[in-house]
Amino acid sequence: MRIHLLPTQLVNQIAAGEVVERPSSVVKELVENCFDAGARQIQIDIEQGGARLIKIRDDGCGIDKEDLPLALSRHATSKIATLDDLEHVASMGFRGEALPSISSVARLTLISRTEGADCAWQVRADGSERDFDPQPDPHPQGTTVDVRDLFYNTPARRKFLKSEKTEFDHIETLIKRMALSRFDIGFRLTHNQKEILNLKPALAPSEQEKRIASICGSAFIDQCVKIEFASSGLELTGWVGLPTYSRSQPDMQFFYVNGRLIKDKLVAHAVKQAYQDVLYHGRQPVFVLYLTLDPALVDVNAHPAKLEVRFREGRLVHDFLFSALHRSLAEVRPGQQQNVVTLPIVEAPAAPVATPQITEERRPPQQASLPLSVREDIRAYAALHGAPVQTPPPAPMPAPEKTGVPPLGYAVAHLHNIYILSETPTGVILVDAHAAHERVSYERLKRQYEQGAIAQQPLLLPIRIQVSAREADLAEQSHDYFAGLGLEVNRSGPETLVLRSVPALLAGADAETLLRDVLADLSVHGVSQRIQQQANAVLSTMACHGSVRAQRRLTVGEMNALLRDMEQTERSGQCNHGRPTWIELSTQELDKFFMRGQ
Repeated sequence: MRIHLLPTQLVNQIAAGEVVERPSSVVKELVENCFDAGARQIQIDIEQGGARLIKIRDDGCGIDKEDLPLALSRHATSKIATLDDLEHVASMGFRGEALPSISSVARLTLISRTEGADCAWQVRADGSERDFDPQPDPHPQGTTVDVRDLFYNTPARRKFLKSEKTEFDHIETLIKRMALSRFDIGFRLTHNQKEILNLKPALAPSEQEKRIASICGSAFIDQCVKIEFASSGLELTGWVGLPTYSRSQPDMQFFYVNGRLIKDKLVAHAVKQAYQDVLYHGRQPVFVLYLTLDPALVDVNAHPAKLEVRFREGRLVHDFLFSALHRSLAEVRPGQQQNVVTLPIVEAPAAPVATPQITEERRPPQQASLPLSVREDIRAYAALHGAPVQTPPPAPMPAPEKTGVPPLGYAVAHLHNIYILSETPTGVILVDAHAAHERVSYERLKRQYEQGAIAQQPLLLPIRIQVSAREADLAEQSHDYFAGLGLEVNRSGPETLVLRSVPALLAGADAETLLRDVLADLSVHGVSQRIQQQANAVLSTMACHGSVRAQRRLTVGEMNALLRDMEQTERSGQCNHGRPTWIELSTQELDKFFMRGQ
């Protein structure tokens, strides 16, 4: 056949295949338009899971009568005019495809009124981009888009829709995610005339936390770390759940780049690395995070539906996210008021990202007196670590009324030779002695390992490894990076590498697999944590074997020494395998057990 132009409606239907996957895709595009219009209240009405009706109404700036036909034409937009605009785009929508694409696969009515206009104007569209006849309408200022009978003219697409409940669940999840991106906007969602969500604008921090609690659950707010972190022109704010507050699925992970909800492999990798040795196997962290950066440093035009982005400095962003999250989780200590812990904004020099100095807000120590007479047995506790220390004569503990009771209180008993029972002014604490000592020992070993240069162990017989030409190029370009990891790698041919040394701590590891894994990480993420992960695994094993075992009776002095170490140790709330090391029962909870005061 001869080359010919496709009909406009067919062009828009093809575009709809990229933009309109299901009813929730339509909702996303239209709600983003509401954001760009400056809306303060958005009403979303859904019928039959969106297959019959999707109606979005806002109180934004509206569209002029003369611009209504253009709004329904492909590649027509008010949001960009030049390539420079595209490279610095800050609006949610900008491609000019959504409305014509939607109108080509549904019956679309657009009604809008601008400020000061005598009336609103209504137009109908079928994706052909012609025969527009604006009609007056009493609609107030703002815009309503009425989308009916989605995929009515493309029955093959309609067959792929799931059940009404499933499609609406996708819409409800989407609105919740979008509501977390704009606290200044109110959202009301109905399904088949039944109100499902009604979120008021949330400007105050307490109102924002209330909105988050309504979407993620109140337990998340009670067990999260609030962070504010800035470095090298990047800023990260939001809330991250403590490792002990996790889920089996990644269904409560909300990440926004310049206000845009996205899913990104680089971001997912950085978060996974930050939680690597504090999260229990197979569990997923919960977080609501906002990354702000220069729009020129992120390409939001990488995906037709704008669900993915590309960072121009991917390694910089990865290191920044990892550093912010890793340190925020590390700095959580027993006794902190978890839901107000913040990492203040710290401006650092330009890339590479250095770990900023981090401080945190702590709850003032509770002054109280406990009728305990405790002597720290320094010699006994030193034996637990196996490290030689000076052992002065035991000295009495400082009087609690003068110094305040420590966050983990004072040990009372060793239950079943496993659990430390500690008393605090507000209740009691149970500590798994082995798990807690394992974390304390692990963090001590990590510090010792990190303080010195990574020692190399030359291989008796160098290993020749066949790789692709691209991997060989990458290894050659990253020679200094490999050396810093304790790997001596040389190129001996177009597709051959020679591995001559490995980190001394990993001398018994599978060196070839290790090198291939590091190359794979560098190729995908621009950075690799393989050496650190494997070194940490070895240190974790050492810490586990060197820690106090279950059924080993501890003295009161040994127990109190362990509690004090926990209070000063990073990540002491979890053992090396992600299990909790301690729990607290308040006096109020104890009273409830025995129905006291009822």
